[in-house]
Amino acid sequence: MTLQSTIDDFRKVDAARADYPGEHLAVLGAGVLLLLAAGRSRSFLTRIAVGAAGGALIGRAASGTGGIARLAGALQAGGWPWLRR
Repeated sequence: MTLQSTIDDFRKVDAARADYPGEHLAVLGAGVLLLLAAGRSRSFLTRIAVGAAGGALIGRAASGTGGIARLAGALQAGGWPWLRR
């Protein structure tokens, strides 16, 4: 089993599961907290590692079926009526 096939298996499992309410908001919050912690760290390597993890979590919150990608898809398809005001 190669690394690429393992990553593909994890992606398939993640795509098949249902989204939990507020999941992307919680991940966004965790990413922002990690970025704030990275800014306060004295060690350069810790800043890089924690900042990268925070950025990855923010990217994860923005993508996926329940995140900003769904909102963008709805807006491109004509949007939700309450957003057109």
